[in-house]
Amino acid sequence: MTDAAVSPPPASKRRVLFASLIGTTIEFYDFYIYATAAVLVFPDLFFPGGDRMTAMLASFATFSIAFFARPIGAVVFGHFGDRVGRKATLVAALMTMGLSTIAIGLLPTYHSVGVVAPLLLALCRFGQGLGLGGEWGGAVLLATENAPPGRKAWFGMFPQLGAPIGFILSTLSFIVLGQVMSEGEFMAWGWRVPFIASALLVIVGLWMRLKITETPEFERAIDRAERVQAPALTLVAHHKFALLTGTLAGLATFVLFYLMTVFALGWGTTAMGYTREQFLPIQLLGVCFFGLFIPLAALAADKWGQGRTLLATSVAIALFGLVLAPLFGSGGMVGVVAFFIIGFSLMGCTYGPLGAALARPFPTTVRYTGASMTFNLAGILGASLAPYAATWLAGHYGLQAVGAYLTVAALLTVLALIGMGRIRTEGEA
Repeated sequence: MTDAAVSPPPASKRRVLFASLIGTTIEFYDFYIYATAAVLVFPDLFFPGGDRMTAMLASFATFSIAFFARPIGAVVFGHFGDRVGRKATLVAALMTMGLSTIAIGLLPTYHSVGVVAPLLLALCRFGQGLGLGGEWGGAVLLATENAPPGRKAWFGMFPQLGAPIGFILSTLSFIVLGQVMSEGEFMAWGWRVPFIASALLVIVGLWMRLKITETPEFERAIDRAERVQAPALTLVAHHKFALLTGTLAGLATFVLFYLMTVFALGWGTTAMGYTREQFLPIQLLGVCFFGLFIPLAALAADKWGQGRTLLATSVAIALFGLVLAPLFGSGGMVGVVAFFIIGFSLMGCTYGPLGAALARPFPTTVRYTGASMTFNLAGILGASLAPYAATWLAGHYGLQAVGAYLTVAALLTVLALIGMGRIRTEGEA
């Protein structure tokens, strides 16, 4: 079967790109409202009894659970994505993530059921991670496997845009709630609204995903009888180097993002003395630059190469780690705003080409599993403990140690990207 025989028309491609974007927007919205609540709400409602910093560290511990669940989701959903198809698997992943998020909004607090409350919170957080573990890789493949030659990074950018859009929606929801209700109302029930409201987004996402068709590359794999029985085992047996380098290639991205979001919000509203109402708009401004630089970086990646673009950005992230403390630690509005603009701009530069770059080294038969595993293993290494580790480092050694943490992560990513440049497969753009 020729490429033209299975290539979808332009209208179908637009539908596919929108479906990949709306799906990841929902998934990241769900993920980020938890991250925000883990700083602002959960320490008081699910982990009371100690000092604020101890409660926040306990809340960050539940935040990290999702990152350990994500590789499990990558294996489970990746198996069906590589065996059954991208479309059906993406629907299942969205349902898993959405139901877990809605359930968080309905949970009883520690004051109602005691220790059962944080256990239920941890269980729902695990469900969030499981769903996102299967969501991201499928959304990226939905876009990139429909891309024309030389446009992999541009098409792969659309699901990546879901991250800043989801973050903006989640942050705005907390800002609006803070404006329309008192602190007492917010802590009593208002924090539940963003979680329960995600049900509306899930319905939209499901409607869009049920209307799309399977990707041309997966259809060709079916026609050629190329599917393997156990994608995860095949991945480990034959693609270990791609798995290792891909994981480390995403390390700096995750460390940077969760320092800029969860850690910065927690440190800014505690040690630096900012209120939630003061800090969230500044962070939101930075996220706008995040969204702006994602398409710009994707265009650069299609022109100069995904590896070169990510390599240059990773070097810049390493240098940014050296100035993190002077900018963020200044406490002044100018320094803090500059910190967010520069940091989130770099985040956009690394995130834009990342989806296509992580999918590229793997053949179609294990690409769903491979791309998902590298992304989610990078999440464990770079994000699961980042807010906890950075808070501990800042408390004991100052913000200079947090900057050094980011620089080391970026240098490891540089080495991994050099290694990835040696891999050539059918998935290369």
